[in-house]
Amino acid sequence: MISKKILVINPGSTSTKIAVYEGENTVFLKNLHHENKELEKHTSIDEQFKFRKDLIVNEITDAGIAVDSLDLIVARGGLLKPIESGIYEVNDKMISDLINAERQHASNLGALIAHEISKTKIGLKSYIADPVVVDELDDIARYSGHPKFSRISIFHALNQKAVARSYAQSLGKSYEDLNLIIVHMGGGITVGAHKEGRVIDVNQGLDGEGPFSPERSGTLPMGDVIKAAFSGDYTQAEMQKMVVGNGGMSAYAGTNDAYKLELEAVAGDKDADKLYKAMAYQVAKEVGAMSTVLKGNIDGIILTGGLAKSDYLNRFIKERISFLANVTVFPGEDEMRSLAMNGNLLLKGEISNKIYN
Repeated sequence: MISKKILVINPGSTSTKIAVYEGENTVFLKNLHHENKELEKHTSIDEQFKFRKDLIVNEITDAGIAVDSLDLIVARGGLLKPIESGIYEVNDKMISDLINAERQHASNLGALIAHEISKTKIGLKSYIADPVVVDELDDIARYSGHPKFSRISIFHALNQKAVARSYAQSLGKSYEDLNLIIVHMGGGITVGAHKEGRVIDVNQGLDGEGPFSPERSGTLPMGDVIKAAFSGDYTQAEMQKMVVGNGGMSAYAGTNDAYKLELEAVAGDKDADKLYKAMAYQVAKEVGAMSTVLKGNIDGIILTGGLAKSDYLNRFIKERISFLANVTVFPGEDEMRSLAMNGNLLLKGEISNKIYN
């Protein structure tokens, strides 16, 4: 049986990752880095559309992969309205919502580029899978403490879902049969309570809840934040940057390089050691909170993401949470393979695509 070809597209703020898979095998993989001077020519994310699309087409063509040979395109999903987990065919409604999205992010370009490329071959369809806006929260989890503010679900859905399925497969079980706590640790940190295939609670890791991370502040003392916001010392943009970009480790240590901080801690820098352990402490505390969401019925805890490559960090977290359940580490993240996995499941008929409306 001939494996079908899947083009995977993952736009980031300063790069565009592309890959072509034949079944489970990677036949082409490239990370296209974009210089700031090139990106600055385009005043908005939307204006980068043609620039990035042309680069992708040129790269795969130069690699000897014709668009006509593709069977499916799967792209990273953007900041759409809240949707349930799954794979979605790109349609006019999705395109409209991405073009008019309130939040600007490079990931919004994924579906737009995939759809444009798919139009060059009759029958070639484009999809997104498990975007960060996946929302499966239980109603009780939406309460924040004030009716003007509802808790929302924005997290590392793609990697968390992929890791959950891989873990379940390793046990010879279905993801939908397990209760898991999954911790994604990267530039942001999200901790999800997965109950029988649904993430029923998770901290909003983009701009406001949970553990601090290398560049995000996480949960802050609200009274002090309000005072700072109305002090006249900061603009709204500066406050936002304080929370996302220049928060967390970056604010305390002047760097968002967790590996650098770890080396300093291991070398005996007491401040670096305290900061690293404080981040681990907050991660463990969030895991503890999610254990109550699952009422202690936990089939496993998984540490994943780029920071999970650190045995040093994992050790500090494990010593606080191991009593809850078995802790497994899936270091790093492979968004490209996760997207391709969704495409392969669709082609095999093991999952069905959902309609965005």
